[in-house]
Amino acid sequence: MPTVDDVLEQVGEFGWFQKQAFLTLCLLSTAFAPIYVGIVFLAFTPDHRCLNPGVAELGRRCGWSLAEELNYTVPGAGLADEAFPRQCRRYEVDWNQSALSCRDPLAGLAANRSHLPLGPCAHGWVYDTPGSSIVTEFGLVCDASWKVDLFQSCVNVGFFLGSLSVGYIADRFGRKLCLLTTSLVSSVAGVLMAVVPDYTSLLLLRVLQGLVSKGSWTAGFTLITEFVGPAYRRTVAILYQAAFAVGLLLLLGLAYAVPHWRWLQLALSLPTCLFLLYYWCVPESPRWLLLQKRNAQAVRVMGHIARKNGTLPPPDLKMLSLEEDVTEKLSPSFADLFRTPHLRKHTFILMYLWFTSAVLYQGLIMHVGATGGNLYLDFFYSALVEFPATFIILATIDRVGRIYPLAAANLVAGVACFTMIFISHDLHWLNLAVACLGRMGITIVFQMVCLVNAELYPTFIRNLGVMVCSSLCDLGGILTPFLVFRLVEVWQGLPLILFDVLDLNSSVPHTVVGLVAGGVTLLLPETKGVALPETIEDAENIWRKAKPKENRIYLQIQTSSPQAPERDASLDTERQR
Repeated sequence: MPTVDDVLEQVGEFGWFQKQAFLTLCLLSTAFAPIYVGIVFLAFTPDHRCLNPGVAELGRRCGWSLAEELNYTVPGAGLADEAFPRQCRRYEVDWNQSALSCRDPLAGLAANRSHLPLGPCAHGWVYDTPGSSIVTEFGLVCDASWKVDLFQSCVNVGFFLGSLSVGYIADRFGRKLCLLTTSLVSSVAGVLMAVVPDYTSLLLLRVLQGLVSKGSWTAGFTLITEFVGPAYRRTVAILYQAAFAVGLLLLLGLAYAVPHWRWLQLALSLPTCLFLLYYWCVPESPRWLLLQKRNAQAVRVMGHIARKNGTLPPPDLKMLSLEEDVTEKLSPSFADLFRTPHLRKHTFILMYLWFTSAVLYQGLIMHVGATGGNLYLDFFYSALVEFPATFIILATIDRVGRIYPLAAANLVAGVACFTMIFISHDLHWLNLAVACLGRMGITIVFQMVCLVNAELYPTFIRNLGVMVCSSLCDLGGILTPFLVFRLVEVWQGLPLILFDVLDLNSSVPHTVVGLVAGGVTLLLPETKGVALPETIEDAENIWRKAKPKENRIYLQIQTSSPQAPERDASLDTERQR
């Protein structure tokens, strides 16, 4: 009896249908990038100072320039234990009193300005920006700056909750239904975020968008990798993730053109409503249909693919079956991830690798946004390095394997973070270059973890397995904003020390593999040249090398972010090679 892959070899492994589906579904990956790292522009924090009633009128009366107004009315550097005194404190002075002179108005109140009492910004802030952000609209600075961290953490909370539910929906009720439902909810939540009047509603919608957007991304990933033939699955899966980097560049362009956060959010969300057209142009996965014993529908889908590719379906198409005959309909269960010793071990190791990858990936992006010079240029350069990361993966995974490239990329990211600690902040170009190198390394790690994760689970729990393991990526994403934005206020190098510790924990064992007994990644089997497991028994025996007839690799991956997102933070991916 022919399998799906046998039929694809006859009707076209990457014909017109697959090319059209690939380009169409890549839009899901592109649209996921603004959700995962959009905080960089939606919640940017411009330079700011306390709003002092009367200062503007006094400045107009005296004819002050902006520099003179700041010099006369804004506190200086302050004490060492005060993070941003000129941004968060003001002189307790009545600027409307007539006794104030135009030349150094505070001189008549105290011989030394440091003796003047300072107070909080009771009347709000003045922001030095032509646009707007969530920060400027809701006053998320100084004592309320932690609310910016909470805004980003909320989307990762949504990713985490989605990891525990959406993966099951995709495996139980189908990839297409999951894709359509999550795309609709994500679009509606994104549009509502642009119009809600208060911060609390914004947070709730952010959680909802995170809950479903991850499922939308991974459902698209699963579909496209199951539509193409074995020879193209790996390449298609990796290029699908590269579309995330395209989304980063589109986010940058829109943010530069639309500097007001509500209009930017609307511009990012409205086009995603078009994803509902997938109902008519994207069929269900034939592999999933066969697993659910819906053979007649699977035969119709394969016939449709043949017609689109301009070929005739094989005469024995109606006898379509899985690689191995499954005698009963398989339903995914969370317990299946821990059912056997090897699956248990793989699940725990992958959870740890996901966690460290997410902290570094999101952390490096946020660190550039929090400490960089030109936000747009820095974001552009760091986004560009994701493209060579993709090509490095394509060039190494078949020649070298999975484990050693993963180790090398982890080491590059860790060394980059360690090096940045000792580079002066004044050498911005050098800091940026090293940060981009680290970003490229952790991008490779993210994609390689996705690859290995999907290759280790059998088909009927593959979505669930990758979603659950990558939920640790989401937990890392929940913590990362607080780690980066709070620690950088103490010292800009402090987050990098934390990243380096986390990364070296997973990298060093690889680099000293003949000297140190094991390392978490080396406890995973090398999946190069091993057929994609269909059953739990296959997954348990994956340590054995592939038979000669199994030199093809069938890979299906799903993850949180890309990168990521992620890809988060996404950055969640599913591939089938």
